[in-house]
Amino acid sequence: MGSKRARWALVVVAVGALAVVATAAAQTQSAASKSVIIGWAYDGMAGGPMNPFDAPALAAANIEVAKINAKGGVDGMKLVIKTCNTQGDNATVSTACANKLISQDHANVIFTTCDVDLAAPVVQPAINKGLLTIAPCIGTDQMGPKRFGTKGKLAFSFGNVAQDEGSAMAQLAWNKGWKTADLAKDTTITYFKAVVTAFEWRFKQLGGKIKYSTTYTDPALCQCGLTSVNNAAAGIAAHPSAVVVTSTAGAYGGLAPFIVNLRSASDKSPVLNSWAGDGTYWLPSNPQISNYWFVTYANAFGHDPKAAINRLAKQVHAATGGFVAGPAAIDGLVTAIKRANGSLKGSTLAAQMVKFKNVATLSGNVSFSATHHTVFGRAYRVIEINSNKPIEKQLIKALVVPNSPDS
Repeated sequence: MGSKRARWALVVVAVGALAVVATAAAQTQSAASKSVIIGWAYDGMAGGPMNPFDAPALAAANIEVAKINAKGGVDGMKLVIKTCNTQGDNATVSTACANKLISQDHANVIFTTCDVDLAAPVVQPAINKGLLTIAPCIGTDQMGPKRFGTKGKLAFSFGNVAQDEGSAMAQLAWNKGWKTADLAKDTTITYFKAVVTAFEWRFKQLGGKIKYSTTYTDPALCQCGLTSVNNAAAGIAAHPSAVVVTSTAGAYGGLAPFIVNLRSASDKSPVLNSWAGDGTYWLPSNPQISNYWFVTYANAFGHDPKAAINRLAKQVHAATGGFVAGPAAIDGLVTAIKRANGSLKGSTLAAQMVKFKNVATLSGNVSFSATHHTVFGRAYRVIEINSNKPIEKQLIKALVVPNSPDS
């Protein structure tokens, strides 16, 4: 009788062991087959205000995802990007995009467009669902709790925060001996305003003097015509200084007409712009543009200091340096998932991301803080355009991140 009990005990143990093995195998198989669904809402409309920035960032991100997946993914999970076209600045379509990505595509993480005002209709429903929400290249500290409150702890951007960017521009102007500046502030979106405000704060701190300041509205975003751009250019031309500073974009936006008007009024001063003015897509063929400067965090023109950036720029036919923000955001997400031990819970990933300090990405080292959910501390490429040809001149880094307002 005792021997029978012993045999039954051994059978029970064996069955139990097999069950444990089977359960472990099932869990391993489940983990291996699980995907990280990235829902990406982007401006896919030709001529859309964010399309020159969103499209190359997405194209480059797809290349980075393929490389990561070829190496086994992240913690055994493959990355999958599912997209939705926000069609420019259409808030209704953007909200519908977000809801589709969340409800139909079951996104674990949401990526959004490169301006916080235009991204808000995507960001809000995503963070309401508790999802980590990332912009590859929003350039304002409003992508976080400052704009979205407590739920904004889930929101981050791999763009450069405007306060950092404006400070770097001021440092560049001062280093080049441009000790007086005229300011032309495009008031259409938060990022444009914040860059110029930060420039002014840091430039004055360095000892620079503002000779004249004016505002205008981007006609591509406000659909209000060129009157305010023309008036701003005329005002600047009437008060010449060592450098003209603005933050604006586009062939049909504020950038091209503003500079053309300046040059037509015989103002040949250097014009210094932010990452918003990156690229050559906006350049008019006549007159050609010269003595135009901008800062960006990657060189899209084939002579970046990093060979990997040059190769990728060629692959995606990049129009602006913003293309590296796509792979950078993917790299950052992968790092957060690894540090969270494979968790895809929004709050868990955000808790890891806010602690980023000099995390290596293709775009350079990335840091966040409780205050800044947008990157600060990266080195900027300084590009000068003469006769419509872009040449990289140097690197510049902000030595101070101003705690200046957004407007």
